[in-house]
Amino acid sequence: MSELSRAYEEFTYAYDGERLSAVSAGPPGRATVVLLHGAGNGSKERLLPLLAEVAAHGCHALAFDFSGHGGSTGALAELSLRRRFAQAVAVVDAHAPAGDPLVLVGFSMSGQTVADLVRHYGRRVAAVGLCAPAVYAPEAWDVPFGNGGGRFSEIIRTPDGWRNSSALTTLRAYEGRAVLAVPGTDAVIPPAVTEAVQDALSARAQYTRFELPDAEHRLGPWFREHAADRREFVAALLGGPVEGGWTATRS
Repeated sequence: MSELSRAYEEFTYAYDGERLSAVSAGPPGRATVVLLHGAGNGSKERLLPLLAEVAAHGCHALAFDFSGHGGSTGALAELSLRRRFAQAVAVVDAHAPAGDPLVLVGFSMSGQTVADLVRHYGRRVAAVGLCAPAVYAPEAWDVPFGNGGGRFSEIIRTPDGWRNSSALTTLRAYEGRAVLAVPGTDAVIPPAVTEAVQDALSARAQYTRFELPDAEHRLGPWFREHAADRREFVAALLGGPVEGGWTATRS
């Protein structure tokens, strides 16, 4: 991490009995961009090139490991959607300058977390980037993830259980900038979920579908390895439509 320490500030944040490993980069003042990794073996390390790209656009950027992931303490089996949301709120409230608009970027499971944060922060959220996002049934909210064979797995494997997700309701009402990154092949997120998210974002948001035809589900590693796609995604997220002079980072 010695090379990274010259470009990023590394820190830990104590919350709810855990120590969350985090990094930040870039100046405050335009917006704070919060990058949220996915489930399984996801971590902030995969998102560091994206963090640097955001900082190069003059924005403050934050990324952290949810408990049980990467450099954070805790057990992954004890994590839940509710705890993910609470941890994200704690880090944002402590390390995003209060005057900054928020830009929220979520990968896979963090699609739900981004929607939860949009509901919490309201009009402070200027833009969202959803990368192969998942959404979940309300019944899954407070259930620990466990080790793959418990109640959480049962809920998320229920056919069409996701259709009444609160995330879709929240995204349908969202009016800011929205970029949906869609891989050409996704063996994790059913196409119907992606289309439902797109339909929700198309209702009121300033929406762009960002196609990555050669990519698969894990878009964090894809953006890490494909600089041109990474730059284009960040430009779409932070630039916004030229028509009308709108930008996601206008205060």
